[in-house]
Amino acid sequence: MNSLFELELTKEDNLLKKFEEIHDYIYANDGLSPQQTLEEFVKILFIKIYDENENLNQFTISKEEWNELKSGKAVNSIIERISKLFEKTKEAYQDIFDADDRIKISNIALGFTINKLQGISLLNSSQDAKGLAFQKFLSHHEKDGRGQFFTPEPVIDFCVAMMQPKPNETIIDPACGSGGFLMSALKYLQNNNDKLNTKKIVAKNLFGLDINKSIARIAKMKLLLEANGNINILCTNSLEDLDSIKLSLANSEGFDLVLANPPFGAKITNTNTLSKFDLGYKWSNHNKEFYKTKSVYPNQNAEILFIERCLQLLKEGGRMGIVLPNGNFENPSLEYLRYYIKLKAKILAIVNLPQETFIPFGTGVKTSLLFLEKETPNKIRQYPIFFGRVKKLGYQGNKNGTPLYQKDKYGQIVKDKNGQPIIDEDFSVIVDAYKEFQKGNKVETENSFSINYDELNGRFDFDFYSPENRRMFTKLDNSKTVRLGDICEIIKVKSKKLKDSNLTVEYVELSDINTHSYEIINSTTYQVHELPSRASYEIQEGDIITAIAGNSVGTRKHATALVTKEFEGSICTNGFRVLRNFKIDPNYLLFFLKSEVFLKQMFMYRTGAAIPNVSDIDLANTLINLPDEKTIKEISKKMSKAFELRQESRNQIESINFELA
Repeated sequence: MNSLFELELTKEDNLLKKFEEIHDYIYANDGLSPQQTLEEFVKILFIKIYDENENLNQFTISKEEWNELKSGKAVNSIIERISKLFEKTKEAYQDIFDADDRIKISNIALGFTINKLQGISLLNSSQDAKGLAFQKFLSHHEKDGRGQFFTPEPVIDFCVAMMQPKPNETIIDPACGSGGFLMSALKYLQNNNDKLNTKKIVAKNLFGLDINKSIARIAKMKLLLEANGNINILCTNSLEDLDSIKLSLANSEGFDLVLANPPFGAKITNTNTLSKFDLGYKWSNHNKEFYKTKSVYPNQNAEILFIERCLQLLKEGGRMGIVLPNGNFENPSLEYLRYYIKLKAKILAIVNLPQETFIPFGTGVKTSLLFLEKETPNKIRQYPIFFGRVKKLGYQGNKNGTPLYQKDKYGQIVKDKNGQPIIDEDFSVIVDAYKEFQKGNKVETENSFSINYDELNGRFDFDFYSPENRRMFTKLDNSKTVRLGDICEIIKVKSKKLKDSNLTVEYVELSDINTHSYEIINSTTYQVHELPSRASYEIQEGDIITAIAGNSVGTRKHATALVTKEFEGSICTNGFRVLRNFKIDPNYLLFFLKSEVFLKQMFMYRTGAAIPNVSDIDLANTLINLPDEKTIKEISKKMSKAFELRQESRNQIESINFELA
C-alpha cells in the first residue's frame, strides 16, 4: 500500500465517522434495506481485512479510477480487482460465505467505500479505536435489522459479571447472534486480567454458533477486529446432532461456560430433532415427580430445547447464564421443565428483568435470567439459591432506549470523578449482592434475597419467594387457616344457556364490578350468538365471583363481587371464577377476598406477561384466615349492614329521580 495512505487510527470517533458515512451512502444510493446495507458493508470489511492479512495491497482505488466512476464511466479495473479479491476472501472464510455470494452494491458505492477505507490499516489500528467504533456502529444499525440480533448490552454485561469468567475457561454461545456475549466476556477478561493474550483467548477460548450466516459474519468480524487470527464462529443449527457440533468445535469434553439468549417463541416441529431431546417428549406427573413418556411433542418452543442443549454443551461443574421468557419460570404447564432443570443442575441464581427490558429492541416479552451449574443427576441437593430483581435498567423502555442517569435532590445529573454522567441502574447492585452471597453472607435487600433449595417448589419466579410473601405465609402458618377450595365450590362449568344461540342473556365482564363496594354495577344484554367467546358461567343470587385473569388480579383493583337478585341467571366471563355452596359465612369470605393477605397470594400466584392469570389449582390453594367465631360474626354483620345501606341509598336516589320526573 502506498505510504501516503498508511494511517493508524487512535480515536474511535474517526473510524466511526467513516463507517457511518459509508453506510449512509450505500443506503441512500443503492435502494437496499438497512439490513442489506449492513450485510454488504460487512462483506467489504472482510475483503479489507483479507487484503491486509495477505499484504496484497489490492484494496485500493486511484484518483483517476475514482474520478471516472464519479463521472459515470464503467471502470473495469477496480471491479475486476475487487471481485477477484472477494473470491479469495470467500475461500479464506468458507464457513461464513457461500461460493455464490456476490457483492450487491453498485460500482459507485463500492468505489466510495474503498476510497474511504483504503487509507486505514484496520489490523494496525488501536484495539480500542476499531473495537469501540464497530460496537457503536452496530449498536445503531442492528436495531434497524432483525430483532434476533440484539440483546441489550447492560443485560449481556450483567450476565457475564454474574458468571465471572476466567482466562483458562472455554466459553460458548450457541445462539451467538452478532457476538454480544462473547465480546462482553472478552472485555471482562481484559479488564480483570493483566497481560492477557487477547489473540490466544479468542482463538482457544471463545466459541459461537448461529444458524443465520449474515449474523455469524458480524460476530466473526467483531472478533477479527479484536484479535486477527483463528475465530471460532460457526454458522450451524445448534439444535442439530450434538456429536457433530462438538466435532466441528473440536471439543468433546464440554465447555466451562455457556452464555445464551436463545430465540423466543420459535416452534420446532421436526420430529427427528425433537426425538433427540428429553424435553422434546411429553412428561407425566406422578406424586409430584415427573417422568418422560414415549410421546414426542408435535412442536416445542426453541428456548426450551436450548436449555437442554446448553446443559449438554457444559462439562461437569460448568456454568451457564441464559435469558428466558418468564413463562418458563412460572407457568404451571411448564413445571416439568423446572423439574428437569432441578434434576440436571444446581441453580445458582434467578434474576427478574422489567417488562420494558427488550422493548427498545423489538419485543415486549417479559424475561428473567437463569444461572446454573451442571451437576450429576439425582445428587442430594442442599444449598442456597440467590434471587435478584432489576428495577432500573439505565435506559428507558421506549423505542430508542434513551439512557437514564442518576440525579441529585435538585434534579441535576450526577457525574463520576471523570465528569461522566452515572447511569441509573441496579445491575451493579445485584452483582455486588451476589458476590456477598457467594461468600456465604446473608443477603436481603430491596433487589435481592436467597432461599434454601428445599424451599423451592414448582416455580422459579422472584415474586413467589420474596421475603414479604414468605413472612406472610409464616403468619398464616401460625394462625387458623383453610384452603379456599375446602370451604366452597369453585364453579367452572359452562352454562347450558350458551347452547341456545337466540336466547337473550345479561353478560357481566370484569369491568362491570365496583371494586370498592363488592358489587356488580352493570351488565350488557346480548343474544347468545353475539356473546364474546370468553362468556362462560351462569351466576346465581348469593354467589361470589372473583377475578382470576387480567392485569388487576392481585392488586387493589382486583374484581370481586356478591351476586345480587338483580343479576340472577346472568352469564359472566371466564376471567372470573364462581364461588358457591359455602361452608363458612359468605359475607366474611367476601370481606377476606378483598384483604391484603388474599390479594398478595393472588399476585404471587399469577403467571403470564400479556394477560396475567391464576390457575384453578392455585386459586383453590389460597389460604383463608379464620379468626374466632365472634370476630367472623361481627365482620359478617357489618358487611351485611353495608350492603343494606347501599341499597337504601340507591332506593332513595331512585325515589328522588321519580319525584323530579
